[in-house]
Amino acid sequence: MEQTFQNVIDVALIGAGRMGSIHGPNAARHPGLKLKYVVDRHGENASRLADAFDAEVAALEQVLADPSIGGVLVCSSTDQHLDHVLAAVAAGKAVFCEKPLDLDLEKVRAAGPALRDARLMLAFNRRFDPHFVALKARVDAGAVGRLESLHLTNHDPAAPPPGFIPTSGGLFKDFTIHDLDLARWLLDEPIVEVFATASCLVDPEIGRQGDVDTARTLLKTASGRLCVISNTRRSGYGYDQRIEAFGSGGMVAAGNLAGDTVHVATEAGLTGTPILPGFLQRYAGAYRAEMDHFAEVVHGRCEPAVGYEAGLQALALAEACDLSVRTGRPVRF
Repeated sequence: MEQTFQNVIDVALIGAGRMGSIHGPNAARHPGLKLKYVVDRHGENASRLADAFDAEVAALEQVLADPSIGGVLVCSSTDQHLDHVLAAVAAGKAVFCEKPLDLDLEKVRAAGPALRDARLMLAFNRRFDPHFVALKARVDAGAVGRLESLHLTNHDPAAPPPGFIPTSGGLFKDFTIHDLDLARWLLDEPIVEVFATASCLVDPEIGRQGDVDTARTLLKTASGRLCVISNTRRSGYGYDQRIEAFGSGGMVAAGNLAGDTVHVATEAGLTGTPILPGFLQRYAGAYRAEMDHFAEVVHGRCEPAVGYEAGLQALALAEACDLSVRTGRPVRF
């Protein structure tokens, strides 16, 4: 359904890097928002985005002091997320923040009094993917009876450059955290036990930097529901994003997307277009949908659907995964 707005509210972007280059343009093109400022310590990044959307390069202090700014998009480096969020919330702004809030669970817990009731939206974009939203609607409607177990597949097409690893937070906090939030959303009841096992099978350099690149995680809820998460930094065949939900009366699944649905059948076999190559293509609709939701928040039409508590719980689960890998034991959560 197309959104209509009586007025347009100014927003600011903090961080014009990879994720800022997605969220900033989505905000600038939104009928209810206007990108007024771009903040980035790298001036060329800020200028490039600001020039493209008739915005102004600004300092953070200028943004927070401007009463016309109704919302702030925090897309800075992960180690700056929490500081920027706290500053924007203190200035009375609605905040959209890339995940995670921080890599330090205790720092996120300590921020609870300031953020628990704030107008803070965490960018767990998979909750806004139309295919996954449709899957959840069918599960919640009882299309396959009572939900019993989930299989989540999240495989990157290729490993990131080695320089990305040291500041990423590791596989579980950078990568699996999306699946952990997705599992909480779909299971819709408390997760009480986590078991994870992991290896470095894709790139030895990732292992030399103290991380893993391939993992399997098992989650168990209070009622005994189970979720298996499959992660790898390299699929070799595209961006593999699938959900299978098993219930008492059957299964509902969301499969991969391809560039088209054309298949060619010959004596040599059946061939088709590869699945989409990366997250930019696969989740383009989800990124737009989450900005639609943030616009509703900025205009005061709703509360954030995914906020501080979701960010805290997903990060705590990611830490439990790390602990389980280190100890070789399940972690009671």
